[in-house]
Amino acid sequence: MAKNLRARDIMTEGVQCVGEHQSLLDAARMMRDLNVGCLPICGDDQRLQGLITDRDIVVRCCAEGKDPATMMAGELGGNLHWIDADSEATAAVDTMETHQIKRLPVIDVRNGHRLVGMITEANLAKNLSDEEIAEFAVRVYAAN
Repeated sequence: MAKNLRARDIMTEGVQCVGEHQSLLDAARMMRDLNVGCLPICGDDQRLQGLITDRDIVVRCCAEGKDPATMMAGELGGNLHWIDADSEATAAVDTMETHQIKRLPVIDVRNGHRLVGMITEANLAKNLSDEEIAEFAVRVYAAN
């Protein structure tokens, strides 16, 4: 990865949140409309509370016989990892590898701790060398 790149340099901006009190049905529709498989969950204070994936909705709601129209997005927020927008981009890759995650929210700590973007595998593919991509894939997808 090029030196001096920051998380904000490789992230996707304009990330939309689903509210913690919105239903999983709302979240699923947002994912469909935005053509994404993951949404940040934001609280009433507009701060990041968690992440929800399309898989979470299927496995943790539908497959359990729960109603996505009545189950709230905030009920599925789990362990949350994020990175400061001004952190080195290599720190984002390290965080994703260490925690075996494919999406990493980017927070602007200096500007009210607000969500400003998301780093995904696609962002890494645009910024990493072939060797770095291969190493990332091994570390994130390797069986424990």
